[in-house]
Amino acid sequence: MKFGAVTKSRQEPCEKFIMSAENEVVPPVEGEEEHDANYQPPPQKTIEEIMAADAEDESLRKYKEALLGEAQSEKIIFDDSDPRKVIVKKLSLLVADRDPMELDLSGDISKLKKNVFVIKEGIQYKIRIDFVVQREIVHGLKYIQKTYRMGVPVDKMTQMVGSYPPKKEIQSYTTPFEEAPSGMMARGTYSVSSLFTDDDKNEHLKWEWSFEIKKDWQ
Repeated sequence: MKFGAVTKSRQEPCEKFIMSAENEVVPPVEGEEEHDANYQPPPQKTIEEIMAADAEDESLRKYKEALLGEAQSEKIIFDDSDPRKVIVKKLSLLVADRDPMELDLSGDISKLKKNVFVIKEGIQYKIRIDFVVQREIVHGLKYIQKTYRMGVPVDKMTQMVGSYPPKKEIQSYTTPFEEAPSGMMARGTYSVSSLFTDDDKNEHLKWEWSFEIKKDWQ
């Protein structure tokens, strides 16, 4: 969490073939301003369109079949009552030699700010997001995180997660290592606005949470 920096990384596991704590008020995450001006989203295609393209190429057909798995022959629906293509399940803070600190994103997300993560100053950590993709391929998933202290923005992070086919099991994305700030001035409580979105600017989930930086874990 190098305050003031914007971090970007891209993971496109199927892009080639999918193409062809407190009561303080936190400003909402706005996804539009995060788009890279040089990045052009791929044309949106259904699974049927992807399978039909280049059908005469046997090796490519087998690759797409392996990539899409069950989604090529049946509609993958994880939760029929949820119309979204992406259901975000959990956010975890991963620190070496410690159990993950987890936020359950499948319930009442309005209560998340009350569960304040305690983070030891200067530690290295990663963020992992667990999610489900259903119905259709999702293109250009993106995780946007903005951090505030006393209502003032101090950090912004954008992670390009990638494009994913529907699967019956939970999928996940883990950010590169971040470093928590250290020193007396860095200690205190921070509020975070998080957004899971995509190339079409669909807001799959937007939530707020908090953490506190301390000299030690207690």
